Amino acid sequence: MEHELNLPCEKRRLGDLRVFLTRILSSVGLSEVIQNQLILAVEEVCANLIIHSHGCNPQDQILLKVATYNGKIIFEIVDSGQAFNILEYQAPELSEVIKEKRKGGLGILLVRKIMDKIEFETKNSQNICRLVKKLNSK
Repeated sequence: MEHELNLPCEKRRLGDLRVFLTRILSSVGLSEVIQNQLILAVEEVCANLIIHSHGCNPQDQILLKVATYNGKIIFEIVDSGQAFNILEYQAPELSEVIKEKRKGGLGILLVRKIMDKIEFETKNSQNICRLVKKLNSK
């Protein structure tokens, strides 16, 4: 199965993303907990792109492709904004975040914990973030 969603770069459209992902994931046979984790991870990456790479510009769009293949579900997030390589991101120390009472900064850490594999590439001015989850993993 393969699905696509073009998402305008507006924070209010993240609700559309959640509805889209819920519809797809509920048909895959994953537990509700795993479904919610996957939605959280994909939403985190898309929200960061919308806010930081596209400045919430509704003229810009993100393309989300979702496919199941060989016992895996693959989320491919494609955009042409300022590149952010999730693999190069250095997560802040949790103790520092708590000490500073800082909000935010932990989403990418969650994405890394939820997903089994993360890939990032840029080609032809398109950034592609691929999030992979094995369907039988926890």
